[in-house]
Amino acid sequence: HFADCKQPMELYLGCLKDHKDRHNECSEFSRGYLECRMENGLMSRENLDEMGYAEEKRVKGAKEYDYAKEKAGFTAGKHISRESEWWFLKRSNKDWEN
Repeated sequence: HFADCKQPMELYLGCLKDHKDRHNECSEFSRGYLECRMENGLMSRENLDEMGYAEEKRVKGAKEYDYAKEKAGFTAGKHISRESEWWFLKRSNKDWEN
């Protein structure tokens, strides 16, 4: 394509930058970008209301994550004591590396 939707894309990316990547605060810009892509044949036509852009599906009252668990010393997965049952995660199985 020939940068048909460069302006709506830049508006959306600028909004994300201004709002610390909180996409729910930039939905009008992402909607505009997707509409531009559909109008220029860069993606198939979709009902954006069914993709989460309907007013009743908008995110309201979202709060930024405060990292309280991490600040208190929590490490994800640290509580798991048993060895994985997945073949590719087992330390003893090296057949898949060759």
